[in-house]
Amino acid sequence: MDDFVFMTDSCCDLSADLAEEMGLVVLPLSVIQDGRTYQNYLDHRDLDPKDFYNNIRNGSMGSTAAANAEAFMEAMTPPLEAGKDILCVCFSSALSTTYQSAVIARQELSDTYPDRRIVVIDSLCASLGQGMLLYLAHRERQKGRTLEETADFIRETIPHLCHYFTVDDLNHLKRGGRVSAAAAFFGTMLQMKPILHVDDQGRLIPLSKVRGRKASIQALLAQMDELVTDAETVFISHGDCLDEVEAMAQQIKDRFGTKEVVINYVGPVIGNHTGAGVVALFFVGKHR
Repeated sequence: MDDFVFMTDSCCDLSADLAEEMGLVVLPLSVIQDGRTYQNYLDHRDLDPKDFYNNIRNGSMGSTAAANAEAFMEAMTPPLEAGKDILCVCFSSALSTTYQSAVIARQELSDTYPDRRIVVIDSLCASLGQGMLLYLAHRERQKGRTLEETADFIRETIPHLCHYFTVDDLNHLKRGGRVSAAAAFFGTMLQMKPILHVDDQGRLIPLSKVRGRKASIQALLAQMDELVTDAETVFISHGDCLDEVEAMAQQIKDRFGTKEVVINYVGPVIGNHTGAGVVALFFVGKHR
């Protein structure tokens, strides 16, 4: 088996335990909330997700920062020094400059370590979509796939990794400049909930609106019903609404025969843009 290290960034939104089990090297992005900068570590050592979402509910608006090239170089150097190759899978380039930073780091280090391979892949994914991609790739590596074979598997899987989600608070999108004040006002009055997805270019695209929270959850399941090709494993991330998501996970198991549903928080970097109450569903399907 090839001796290589999986590397990614904290927008994968995996739990710290699962990331450790998979042997991931994870670079934290950062979020600035109420004038203070927090590193988005997967173990929440800097910022508890419940505190983060409570701040959001109380009107806090923050900003985020990508991992820079220097951080990637610092993270890549120890495994390269130890004679290991690197397979780095990054947050969608349409949503962050993190991928570009990793590419710059690879270019800088390739001359210093000419005998080592550094493969950097733009996941075109977000949150647990990125996490699920890494999880599936890790399973393939355990079967004995080489670095190149694992990278090929990732590239082949990306167009089939479906991301569908809904947000609960239009006013948060209004504060972030993503919907107009009038749209937020009337949408909130009518209990309209947007359905969005991440497209083939890794962009966040609105699809439709439905009326009411329960209808929005069912709309996500309807998308899965239409597109899913492998329902064995499904990932769900959320903005501090675990009870709703656990009920949704049970529906998925009952409806699709899914054996494994992995649930975790939407981290603060993505949650800063979606607000509290976001629910995101990830599965392997015909297309995005």
